[in-house]
Amino acid sequence: MKQSVLTRYRAMAYVTGVLLLLLTIGMIAKYGLDMDVSGPVRVIAIAHGWLFVVYLVFAFDMASKAKWPFGRLVWTLVAGTIPLAAFFVERKATRDLEPLVAAQAGPVRA
Repeated sequence: MKQSVLTRYRAMAYVTGVLLLLLTIGMIAKYGLDMDVSGPVRVIAIAHGWLFVVYLVFAFDMASKAKWPFGRLVWTLVAGTIPLAAFFVERKATRDLEPLVAAQAGPVRA
């Protein structure tokens, strides 16, 4: 697996996680605190929705190249829908795949 596959997954995991966190805070403000934040929440919701699709593509690509079992693949895909889960799943995936990426990259020449 190439480093670029892991890097683009990591970037989208962070983007998706941050947007979902902002969306969750916005929903709490709107419904829990009765604040009028409809405009910003709508923009964040649309951005998260579209970027989540990109996250799904990159996560599926990474998991299939890493030959992960079906359960782990599904968990990686679903992590973008649970607040904060994307951060933890991304960290675990990076820890597991960095040795694989380094081994396939081969020795570094000076």
